[in-house]
Amino acid sequence: MPKFEAFDVPNGDGWQLRVSRCTDRVALDKRRRPLLIVPGYGMNSHIFGYHPRGPSLMGYLAARGFEVWTADLRAQGEARSAGGSRHYQFDDIACTDLPAVIDEIRRQTASTADRVDLIGCSLGGSYVCIYMALVPGASDVVGSIVAIGTPLRWSALHPVLKLVTRAPWLIGKIPTTGTRRIAPHVLPILAKFPKLIGVYLHPDHVDLSRPAELTRTVEDPSPRVNRQLAAWMRDGDLQIRGVNISEAMRRVDRPLLVVLANADGIVPEATAMSARELFGSRRRDVLRVGTEALRFAHADLFISDHAQELVFEPMARWLIARDQEVEQA
Repeated sequence: MPKFEAFDVPNGDGWQLRVSRCTDRVALDKRRRPLLIVPGYGMNSHIFGYHPRGPSLMGYLAARGFEVWTADLRAQGEARSAGGSRHYQFDDIACTDLPAVIDEIRRQTASTADRVDLIGCSLGGSYVCIYMALVPGASDVVGSIVAIGTPLRWSALHPVLKLVTRAPWLIGKIPTTGTRRIAPHVLPILAKFPKLIGVYLHPDHVDLSRPAELTRTVEDPSPRVNRQLAAWMRDGDLQIRGVNISEAMRRVDRPLLVVLANADGIVPEATAMSARELFGSRRRDVLRVGTEALRFAHADLFISDHAQELVFEPMARWLIARDQEVEQA
């Protein structure tokens, strides 16, 4: 059985972040690099430790021998303000919170490895890219990178998302307080319209019978992040601190696995594939999930009835292979 432990981590910017470790005492292989799962837009880490019908992402990877970590970053989940502002941007997460979390994992880990593998989920993968581009020494502490449904260069956009790109300043003015509160009530309504909710998940292979539990992962989005996100979608590439994050990835040499869903209406395949095209790594692999008969959307990658077989296990095999390459070097 997986064991969960939690630690509070000060980020030096007025927030106590919450990091969680999941291990399986019998399966744990201390030679493997620890894994950090990074949550994305408008979410916290809850969904990585929960699955409606089977092992969660954290539990599954722990059973395969990994020490698995995740984090509630500022304004997420169990993170608590110690005077820190709830008004934040991409670089606050990527350049302040992520380094604090990774440093804590390296202090606390039972692993004998000297690097951490990063699994970025949706916008969490974009945070990883910003971290790699802007934080000095990032490549010295990171092993492999997994980008799950991650946008880097917005090569394609769903028609609905194109609307938000027209006025980023206005998007940043829209109030977002209350999103988390209403989510459990909205999900069952959306589930009655499969074509609408199908851009995000497929109710035919996701158990939606416990909406309150599923939507515990939802957070109120940051208006400043919304404004940055809208401008990024409009421009194609993300510019932070004068750096084009997409182009900066050409200097990143860490092994990369891109995980994408074949019917993702949030991060279309062309956009998810941009990481593979832009990373400078010699090893850049792709796991394309779904078939014509079994369509996969964004959230299906984590909570589908088939996620263990089609996402978690291939990802675990890929990560194990990268660890073995280090051992053989």
